[in-house]
Amino acid sequence: MVLRLALVTLLSLVLAVRPVAAQSILRDAETETLLNDMAAPLVEAAGLEPNGFEIVLVSDTSINAFVAGGQRVFIHSGLIMAADNANEVQGVIAHEIGHVTGGHSIAIQDAAGNAGGISLLSLLLGAAAIAAGAGEAGLAVLSAGSRAALGNFLAFSRTQEATTDLAGAQYLSAAGISGRGSLAFFRRLQNLEYRLNIPQDNSYNRTHPLTGERLAILEELYQNDPAWNAETDSELEARFQRARAKLIGFVQQPEQTLINYPESDTSVPARYARAYAWHKQAFPDRALAEVDSLLAGAPDDAYFLELRGQILLESGRPDEALADLRMALANSRNHPLIASLFGHALIATEDEEHLVEARRVLRTAVQRDNRNPFAWRRLGYIYSQEGDIARAYLATAEYATLAGSPQEALVNARQAMQGIPQGTPDWLRAQDIALIAESVIEERGGRRRNR
Repeated sequence: MVLRLALVTLLSLVLAVRPVAAQSILRDAETETLLNDMAAPLVEAAGLEPNGFEIVLVSDTSINAFVAGGQRVFIHSGLIMAADNANEVQGVIAHEIGHVTGGHSIAIQDAAGNAGGISLLSLLLGAAAIAAGAGEAGLAVLSAGSRAALGNFLAFSRTQEATTDLAGAQYLSAAGISGRGSLAFFRRLQNLEYRLNIPQDNSYNRTHPLTGERLAILEELYQNDPAWNAETDSELEARFQRARAKLIGFVQQPEQTLINYPESDTSVPARYARAYAWHKQAFPDRALAEVDSLLAGAPDDAYFLELRGQILLESGRPDEALADLRMALANSRNHPLIASLFGHALIATEDEEHLVEARRVLRTAVQRDNRNPFAWRRLGYIYSQEGDIARAYLATAEYATLAGSPQEALVNARQAMQGIPQGTPDWLRAQDIALIAESVIEERGGRRRNR
């Protein structure tokens, strides 16, 4: 049992190099804008290229964040929901930026590969010993090999985490952001470890240093830092509390949201969360009442308008949703995610006169953000309605690529290439999609279709 556990643990560490594979991504215009604004001074302090840095929100209720290649930081929705304030999340972002600047997503793959090599070699030697009749000796080889592999990997990971803690502290200081939130979040993690009865006296079997050890080092650094008493901008904090409540309303069961935010709580975050809860419970009138109360105090707020339009649209009233979504789009400076919702509403009216506007809106949306599968799917529908079947195939191929369906992407990309003039930008894009899809299919063990 111990041996099996060690092997499974090692395997899970190797597989964890690609942690987003089985998780979904949450896209929201307000939350993405907020996270980018929260990260901006830290990105500058770290000397990263702002346009190349990205925060991705993962739909996962656990408290976690990680990097997985390039300058992309993945934050679990559970971490946002658990944080008390914006400063805590900025501490996490600073830490993850430390992983980015340290190139740790690449280095950890090498370490995992080395660990896997040790384990595999031990497995082969152990199997040979068992086959030769030396059962106990074989199990001993397996156990020793897995322990060595696991020990090497964990030691490597702990070293990375310790250096990243220091890098995160440096970036917070350079950005003039207090480390109070970072310490508060580490204490939150330590309390969670206490509740789970995780041992606090031996770091050997951990991927991270002991939380108490990390706190001891960081407390001295942060408390002596000139930014220790710096306060978070009040507007940024208010935006964070809004976005956090919105996320809770979207992710949690409505009954739990209404317990967390009772109707006696008339704050903006509470009304925002309840609007989502009522909408999820199919009470559009109560949801609209909450949003209307928010708009009474901020009639031009793009995100309140977006939510009002969404409720109307998803309640079967797309014609009524258009005015709100059109204003939300204008007031958000044409945010592509709001544009895709507006385009969908235009199509949902089933009024052919709206198709021209929907086509323009959706094309602009995918030009500004081509990672929106929903927008590509809606754009494909418009192309098909207009009789432009080749570009309908291309839009469907874009959608399938983002949805993780390489076979569908390959078929549609090839169909698009047959109907689009060779050498044009759209034809070249279809060719790129086909080549990428073929590569993914091969990696997954599939076979290319004959050209």
